[in-house]
Amino acid sequence: MQDGAWPPVVPKYPVPSGPLLSPDATPDPIVLRPPLQPCVEGFVFVRSPFRLLLLKRTAMRGGFWQSVSGRVEPSDPSLEAAVRREVREETQFTKVGPVIDLHWEYVFEGRHHRPWKVHAFGVEVPDARPPVISSEHEAYRWCRSGEALATLFWPDNREALRRLLAVVGR
Repeated sequence: MQDGAWPPVVPKYPVPSGPLLSPDATPDPIVLRPPLQPCVEGFVFVRSPFRLLLLKRTAMRGGFWQSVSGRVEPSDPSLEAAVRREVREETQFTKVGPVIDLHWEYVFEGRHHRPWKVHAFGVEVPDARPPVISSEHEAYRWCRSGEALATLFWPDNREALRRLLAVVGR
């Protein structure tokens, strides 16, 4: 609260502390921080022979290769339900096998400085059929594990894929 200010200024969201701020930094309680937007990423794969589906974002959305991803909608009852919905929306795959929680989360700053918290999953499908990709993407490819690791743009995506590869024994 500022001295003499009325009504008192109270942060709407928690002010970060700890490693996000330097030891001599003083948090500004007037700066409001938006809440984290929950998001999921699903590494769609086929076990035998192992292949992973990568999608290329349109140039307007960055033009990089990634897995299926998207925000968690208020109507999603769980993170698993959200990743299943995103797979269906971005690929039109309706037959989805087990969803594997990769126990990997990370936060990144998206457009308009909005913080996103991503939860990573592996999503098994029965075969490496061509997806019907959404307008968010311009291309797809089924990759072997090494090719996928070399193609993924973001380090956090590569770490999530490494976790999937460890789980499925690749």
